Amino acid sequence: MKNLLIQSSILSILLIGSMSLVFHKPTKLDTPTNTFVFAENKWVDSVFNSLSLEQKIGQFFMVATHSDRNESYYRHLDLLIKNQQVGGLIFFKGGPSRQAKLTNRYQALSKVPLMIGIDGEWGLGMRLDSIDDFPKQMTLGAIQDNKYIYKMGFEIGRQCQRLGININFAPVADINSNPRNPVIGMRSFGEERENVTDKAGAYMKGLQHQKIIATAKHFPGHGDTGSDSHYTLPVLTHSTDRLAETDLYPFRKLIGDSLTGILTGHLYVPVLDNTPYLASSLSSKIVTDLLKKQMGFQGLVFTDAMNMQGVKRGRTAVEANIKALIAGNDVLLYPENVAETIKKIKEGIDKGRISQEIIDEKVRKILKAKYWMGLSKRTNIDSKTINNDLSSANFRALTRDLAEQAVTLLKNDNQLMPITALDTNTFASISIGGGGINLFQQTLSKYASFNHVVYAEKPTTNAEVESLLAQVGDAKIVIVSLHDTRRNFNRPFTITPATIELLNRIQQKAKVIVSLFASPYALLQLPTTSGVICAYENLPDLEAVTAQQIFGALPFKGKLPISIEGMYKLGTGIETKALNRLILGLPEQAGLSSKTLSKIDTLVQKSIQVRIFPGCQIVVARRGRIVFQKNYGTLSYDNLNEKVTSETMYDVASVTKVAATLQAVMYLQEQGAIDIKQKAAHFLPELIGTNKTHITLEDLLLHRSGLVAFYPKLWENTKTGGGGLMSEYYSSVRDSIYTMQIAPKLFAKSALKDSVWRWIVQSPLKKPVNGHYPFVYSDLGILMLQKVIERVTNQPLDEFLGQNFYEPLGMMNTRFKPLEKFGDTQIAPTENDFTYRNQLLRGTVHDQMAAVYGGVAGHAGLFSTAYDLSILMQMNLQKGLYGDRRYFQEETLPTFARMYDGAHHRGLGWDKAPQKGESVFVAASASPSSFGHSGFTGTMVWVDPTSELVFVMLSNRVHPNAENTQINSQRIRRKIHEIVYQAIAEHE
Repeated sequence: MKNLLIQSSILSILLIGSMSLVFHKPTKLDTPTNTFVFAENKWVDSVFNSLSLEQKIGQFFMVATHSDRNESYYRHLDLLIKNQQVGGLIFFKGGPSRQAKLTNRYQALSKVPLMIGIDGEWGLGMRLDSIDDFPKQMTLGAIQDNKYIYKMGFEIGRQCQRLGININFAPVADINSNPRNPVIGMRSFGEERENVTDKAGAYMKGLQHQKIIATAKHFPGHGDTGSDSHYTLPVLTHSTDRLAETDLYPFRKLIGDSLTGILTGHLYVPVLDNTPYLASSLSSKIVTDLLKKQMGFQGLVFTDAMNMQGVKRGRTAVEANIKALIAGNDVLLYPENVAETIKKIKEGIDKGRISQEIIDEKVRKILKAKYWMGLSKRTNIDSKTINNDLSSANFRALTRDLAEQAVTLLKNDNQLMPITALDTNTFASISIGGGGINLFQQTLSKYASFNHVVYAEKPTTNAEVESLLAQVGDAKIVIVSLHDTRRNFNRPFTITPATIELLNRIQQKAKVIVSLFASPYALLQLPTTSGVICAYENLPDLEAVTAQQIFGALPFKGKLPISIEGMYKLGTGIETKALNRLILGLPEQAGLSSKTLSKIDTLVQKSIQVRIFPGCQIVVARRGRIVFQKNYGTLSYDNLNEKVTSETMYDVASVTKVAATLQAVMYLQEQGAIDIKQKAAHFLPELIGTNKTHITLEDLLLHRSGLVAFYPKLWENTKTGGGGLMSEYYSSVRDSIYTMQIAPKLFAKSALKDSVWRWIVQSPLKKPVNGHYPFVYSDLGILMLQKVIERVTNQPLDEFLGQNFYEPLGMMNTRFKPLEKFGDTQIAPTENDFTYRNQLLRGTVHDQMAAVYGGVAGHAGLFSTAYDLSILMQMNLQKGLYGDRRYFQEETLPTFARMYDGAHHRGLGWDKAPQKGESVFVAASASPSSFGHSGFTGTMVWVDPTSELVFVMLSNRVHPNAENTQINSQRIRRKIHEIVYQAIAEHE
C-alpha cells in the first residue's frame, strides 16, 4: 500500500501537468513535458488538418451502442462510423468479450480513433454481464478512509483500460439532500458536501491515474430534485447562495483538483437561467458563462444523454443537439439524428450562425483529450482472457475491503454486538425478500448454530407472521435480514406492515437484530428493535461482511452518509472492536496470491484421480483471515454422489493429541491444577510400585517415558485364539450390558475400558540408554495424560473439552463419538477393517487402542472439520485469545510450542518443523517457530507464528485400506503446504 500511495502521488503530479497540456493553454514546463506537448501538438495538428468540415463536426457525437444485439444492429453502427465519422461510442448493455471484439471492429473503421465510454458509476458490472458490481456511491459514502475510494477508482480505471474504454461517466458529484429524489439517491455519496466532494475527488483521481477521463455529474447539481430527468425536466429552486454553498461546491473543488470531464444535467435552474423550459445542458449562461468562465473549467464538457425527455421539451432532437453545442458542451452523449444534425450544423457555419472558430476549438480540444488517453497509438484488445483479467483477484479483494469499511451499526442496545457468547445463546435468523438461503445466513452459520428461516417474498398476512414466529421458536437472539434484490433500486424500498408486526412480536420475547440490505432511506419504516444494521444494498460481499461483524470477526466502521428524520443523525455509526475471531476473507487481503494457491486444486485433483485419497478438506488462514477453504472429491470411491462438504467430519487420528489432550494439559498447567514436572503417579496412584512410578508428565509430552510405541495387546487380549472376538467383551447388538460402541455394528461392555487401562499400567517399558529413556513416539503416554486430566477435572475428557473449548469457540462439528449427534452421511469413512472389527468404519474411531478405550482416547478419537480445527489452531496462534475470551495466558502456548528436542523436532506435545526441512508433511519453508501435528488417517494441522499462518488438511487416505501410504511416499501434504508459502512469496 505504501508503494501504491507513493506511486499515486507521483502520478498525480504528472497527471495535472499533462492535463494542462491536453485541455488548457500551454504553460512553461520542464523539458520532458515540453516533449509531450510537441508530440501532442504534432499528432493533433496532423489529424485536424486531415479532417473535412463534416468529419470535424462528427467528433462532437458520442453514439450509444450495445454488445448484446445482432449483426444487423452492428452493421448499422458500422455505417454510422464510416459515414458520419462520429467521435466516440458509449457502450451500454452487453458482455466484456463481445464489447472488446466490437471495439476492435469499430476502431478499425474509424478514420480518427474513437473515444469509448461507459456509464459505470459502480464499475463495469453496472452495464456488462460476467463482472461483479462495486458498491454504489451511497454505500461508499459510509466509508471513513477515502484511500479505499481511490483504490476503487484506480481499479475501475484498470478495467476500463483493459477493455479499451477511455471515459467513465462517473463519479456522481450530486449532494443528495432530498431523500425523495427519484433518480439520484443511492448514486450519491450522501447529503454532506465535504464527504461527497472528498469521495468524488478520490474516485476521480483513481480513474485519471489510469488515464481514464473522469466525468463529474450532473452539473449544476441533481441532488435536490423531485423528478427524474429521464422522463421530465426537474426543477432546482435553490437560491444563488444555496447553489454556491451546496450543489456547485463539489464541482468547484473538483475543477480545482484536476478534473478532466463534466457532464451537464438536464435540469431547470431558474436562478441561473430563467428561460422557460430550458434545460441547464442547453443554457450558455450555465455551461459557458458559469462552468467555463466563472468556474474556470477547461476539460471536456459532455451533455447528459440527449435522448432523455428532460432535454427534448418542445424541441426536435436536431434542435436540442445544436443548442447543446452552442451552449458550450463539447460532446453530445447519446444523440439522435446524427446525420441530420451534422448537416444542420454545417449549414449554420456556412450561413455564419455558428462560428467556425468555436468548432475548430472544440475539435482540437477533443483531439488533445484523445491523445492524452493514448488513442494516438492504435492497439487491438485481446479478448481471449478478458473476463479473467477484469475479475482479477485484486478486484475481488477490493470489493471485500470496501464492504468491510462501509457497513454501519446504528443501534446496539446493551452492547449486544459483537456477540461474544456462543455456548450460552440460541440463535435464529429470518431472511425476507432475498430468495433462497443466502450468503448472509450461510456466513452466520460459520460462527454459531442457527435455525434459519427463509421467506423469499415479503410477508403480507397475519397467517404468515404466525408461521414465521413458530419457526423461530425460543431462540434468544433473532437476526432478521431485509433484502432489496431489485435492479431499479431508486424506487422506494417498502417494508410491509406484516413485517413490522413480525419484528414487534419477536422483540417481545427475544433480542432482535435487523440488518437492512437496502437503501438507508428505508430505515424510517423500521420499528424499535435491539439492534439495527445498515448494509445499504444486496451485494454478496456486504452479506458476508455483515454476518462477520455481528460476531466480531470484523469491526463495524461505517458512518451513515445521510440523516434519517427523527431517527438517526448524519454521521451516526457505532464503532466496535474485533474479537479476534477468524475472518472469512480472500487471499490478496492477507498477502497471498490466489493464482499460486490455485495450484493446490491441480495437485489435489490429481491425487484423487490416482486414489491417494477419495477426498479432502483444506483450510488456509493468514493474518487472522481464512483465505482458502475448499472441499475436494467424495467421501468414498464407491458413491460419487457423496461429495465432501465443509461440514464433512473426518477422523483426525493423532491430531487428537494436540487438538484435544494437549489443550487440556496447557489449561490445567496454567491453572496450577497440574505441574508437568510432577510424576504421573502423583495423580495416578495405581502407577506407584510399577515400572512407571517415576515417569513425569513432561516425559509423556516429550515421548521419552520409555513407553512402547504400539501396544496391540490391548485389543489382541479380547480376541479368541482363532482370531475372532470374545463374547465376554463384545456383541453385535447394543443393549444394557454392551453399551460401548467399538464400530458401527460392534459393541463392548463398558468394563472393557477398565481392563484396557489395567493392561496399559502393566505394559513393558523400553530399555534405558545411559540412564535415560530414548525418544519413542508413543500413544500410550498420551492415553496416560488423558487419565491424569480426567482424574484432576473429575470429568471425561470429551465433556471437559466441549465445555471449555469446542462449544465456546464455536466448533460445531467437533467431538468424540460423532454418531451420538450426527448421521453417518456427514462422516467420512476410514478403513474397511478385516483384522479386528470386520466391517467398514464410519463414525467410529479407526485407531484400535482408541476403539477398545471407548472411542474417547487422548491420542485418537476426535472427529472434526478443517474449518473447526482452523478455529482452534488460530486460538493457539493468538496465544490463547479468541472471540474476546482468553483460553490460555499469553505465555502458555509459547512455552509448550518451543523446541525441546531438536533431534526429534519436538515441543511439549507439539511436533516441530525438522531443522533440516526433511518431513513428509511439513513444508521446508515452515519457520523454526512453527508447530503442529499430523494424523495417521491423512490429516494435518500446522501453525506458523512467523508467517501468521494456519494450515489444516483433512483426508481419509486409509479408506478403504490403511496400507495405502501414497500420501506419505509422494509427500502430498508437504507439497500442498509448500504451495501456501509460495503464494506468500509470489504475492510479496
